[in-house]
Amino acid sequence: MDPAPQTHPILSYVLSRIPTLAKPKPAASEFDIEQPPANTPSPRTPSTAGEFELVERMPGLRHPSVLRAMTRAVADVAAARSALQVLGPRSDHELVDSSRAIVAAAEAGDTRIPEGDVEACRAVVRLEETHDAYEALLQEAEARLEKVYRSAMEGTDLDDESAEGGKDEGSAAGAEGGDAAVQEEVVAVLKQAEEGKPVESVRLVDRQLRQLPEAFGRIQGLRVLDVSRNQLEVIPDAIGGLDHLEELRLAANSLISLPDTIGLLSNLKILNVSSNRLRALPDTISKCRSLVELDASYNGLTYLPTNIGYELVNLRKLWVHMNKLRSLPSSVCEMMSLYLLDAHFNELCGLPSAFGKLSSLEILDLSSNFSDLKELPASFGDLLNLRELDLSNNQIHALPDTFGRLDKLEKLNLEQNPLVMPPMDIVDKGVDAVKEYMSKRWLDILLEEEQRRIAAETPQATSTPKAWLARSVSWVTDVSGSLVGYLSGNEKPEKDAYLDQQF
Repeated sequence: MDPAPQTHPILSYVLSRIPTLAKPKPAASEFDIEQPPANTPSPRTPSTAGEFELVERMPGLRHPSVLRAMTRAVADVAAARSALQVLGPRSDHELVDSSRAIVAAAEAGDTRIPEGDVEACRAVVRLEETHDAYEALLQEAEARLEKVYRSAMEGTDLDDESAEGGKDEGSAAGAEGGDAAVQEEVVAVLKQAEEGKPVESVRLVDRQLRQLPEAFGRIQGLRVLDVSRNQLEVIPDAIGGLDHLEELRLAANSLISLPDTIGLLSNLKILNVSSNRLRALPDTISKCRSLVELDASYNGLTYLPTNIGYELVNLRKLWVHMNKLRSLPSSVCEMMSLYLLDAHFNELCGLPSAFGKLSSLEILDLSSNFSDLKELPASFGDLLNLRELDLSNNQIHALPDTFGRLDKLEKLNLEQNPLVMPPMDIVDKGVDAVKEYMSKRWLDILLEEEQRRIAAETPQATSTPKAWLARSVSWVTDVSGSLVGYLSGNEKPEKDAYLDQQF
């Protein structure tokens, strides 16, 4: 969970230049923020070219007051990260959901559930709630650190509260001036709707809009609402009143959550919530059964709603890349209309065992799940309509034996995987060579299984020619003896009407 210099250069820089927070803190008189701790490089002599470039680009990092403010912010970040590491990984979301259901049933008076099971489920729920609380603290600390970053880049002395206050007031005044023009535009839209004039489409893109009025939820007949690239942090519950809404675009805002009332949008076909700060999608999103396209990329999602696949049977395109998904719910396998699934750059550890049920899937991107994705399920070969597949930058050692069944596959990227099956010399020859190799391997496996089946069904006595001959001679002797006895009248068995008729 340590920040990477490539993605968090300033945070990495600051963390490397303060004493470890796991040790007892020295007295204020003993710790000079401008002096680095033992065995760390000096802020004035960056240890790498990247750090040198960072300091040159952001000279405010050298400012004593900035460093002090950063130290306080980093302490909160480090404390939250350490707590999450002690707690360990979160439980699977489906397990959490089932645990909550069991606890709710027990609290409702169901005595059939063993007390031990109830306590175990309570522990799972408590762990999830603790993770939520600590992650909220982590996000708050990181947001505060971002503010310090901006001040550092401007070289502001954070100890000068009056100067900072004056600056904030000036910024607020400027913002109010910008808000006036936006408000006029919003008021004009609402007035048009109140006058009974048809309003089917509202597009307020890149307007620095900070709030979406509740009145928008009362615009009858609205089919398209696009408020992308604004500064929205909350979407009002009234959004659920837009019965005819078919397209909702909320991309590139600052949304932390979506209202549960979004599940009331029964006619919604396109939903774009990409590039926000969402940590989860509401379970009610599964009720948007008309949904055809869902883009939730570039967020902080750690899971998808458990029942999302059972309800969104019309979904054709699903973008969830650039998140922190550790798994996909098994219900995803029920999305029989799904044509495109993009889940690259997550933390996926695998796919549901029934993933091959996605019979309509043609485009699949699972790239850049890095050390987490190591294998694919055996049912993968049932994706008979798959045309494009990207598995690059993972830790896959072998493609499933059924991979040779993907006859329609046209594009395949297997770069940056430690593949041994198929061999890399086959991979280097391209998709057709891989398909041919895996197809032949699949046929060999089927032939071997058939031979084993035949061997298992054949009696052991016929396993050698000599045994077979001995058994055949014995059978002929038995049959001929019975026939002679019948013809001679000796030891004649019970009457057989058919044989009596012949003789």
